[in-house]
Amino acid sequence: MTIPFLDLGAMHAEVAPQIEAAWREVSGSARFVGGPSVEDFEARWAAYCGTRHCVGVANGTAALELALTALGIGRGHEVIVPANTFIASAAAVAATGATPVFADVDPPTLLLTAQSIAPHLTPRTSAIMVVHLYGQPADMDAINALASRVGVCVIEDAAQAHGATWRGQRAGGLSTVGCFSFYPGKNLGAFGDAGAVVTNDAVLAERIRQLANHGRCQDDPYRHDILGDNQRLDSLQAAILSAKLSRLDAWNAARRRVARLYAGALEGLPVRLVSVAEGAVSSHHLAVVRTPERTGLKQALASAGIATGIHYPIPCHKQAPFLARRREALPVSEQAAGEILSLPMYPHLTEGQVFQIAEAIASFAAMPVAAMAGARS
Repeated sequence: MTIPFLDLGAMHAEVAPQIEAAWREVSGSARFVGGPSVEDFEARWAAYCGTRHCVGVANGTAALELALTALGIGRGHEVIVPANTFIASAAAVAATGATPVFADVDPPTLLLTAQSIAPHLTPRTSAIMVVHLYGQPADMDAINALASRVGVCVIEDAAQAHGATWRGQRAGGLSTVGCFSFYPGKNLGAFGDAGAVVTNDAVLAERIRQLANHGRCQDDPYRHDILGDNQRLDSLQAAILSAKLSRLDAWNAARRRVARLYAGALEGLPVRLVSVAEGAVSSHHLAVVRTPERTGLKQALASAGIATGIHYPIPCHKQAPFLARRREALPVSEQAAGEILSLPMYPHLTEGQVFQIAEAIASFAAMPVAAMAGARS
């Protein structure tokens, strides 16, 4: 492809010396699981998110499942989840024995809102899982207020929202507990799978840590008061994440620059970017547009050497494992699933490349690109 969907190599090149130093430190110490590298990253990530505690874990899905389990959620409980999300959000709920209850999303932002959640609350509702999809935090003021009124906890799936903010406060620190993935393609990505849970609740953080480490007791590693799992963050991934964290804000600022370029270049063309709500500062993990002619546009962009993605073509409530759980339609999620297309988005995407993408879209639509001149200024 002339323009790739994601360029991880350019991001790595910026921090290669720090990564090499991190590797030497971990290999030299032979502390490959736990130890100072993990502790250092946990402290850094908690401070970055504005929370008191961080527990590094094996991946983002583990973060969600461990948080749910630590909150006592399991069989007989319901957790409200958006239909428009990656399946891991719902799968983590099902893995605890609880039931994911799918709610529709807001048409402009494609995120959960208090209004879309409210009809699904029942006496069995134990939690609301809010997904900050595409890098944009949901309206956490309204969602937290609703959750407080009905006495349920809120879990943030912030796997795509590293560094994003809602009214000045960073994602992950906006509710009871925040869960992150550091999969390599994320805004802050490891060299493999990695994740973290952040919270201000010391008891909850310690229980998550215990669950992720075979249920071991802190004062006696050979006593297991609860059944846990092996979902620890390894030292090398933690060291790599610490090295990359110093560049996260700059990378997010570059993504916001790209998003502004897209907004200007696409003005007047028959595609529209998913809206960012007032009060949110997106980390722009993805640049998602909507068009009823997605298949043709995707093919046209591919012919022009431009890679794209679809996040996600099948809403969760229509995935095979969940078909028996819900029968009524969720029209916003279902319509969006047939229209959304993710354009290339990464910090090193150039102005010229953005306008090359816009020109290919304009060519497909057989429309002029006069808006581009204004977007360049």
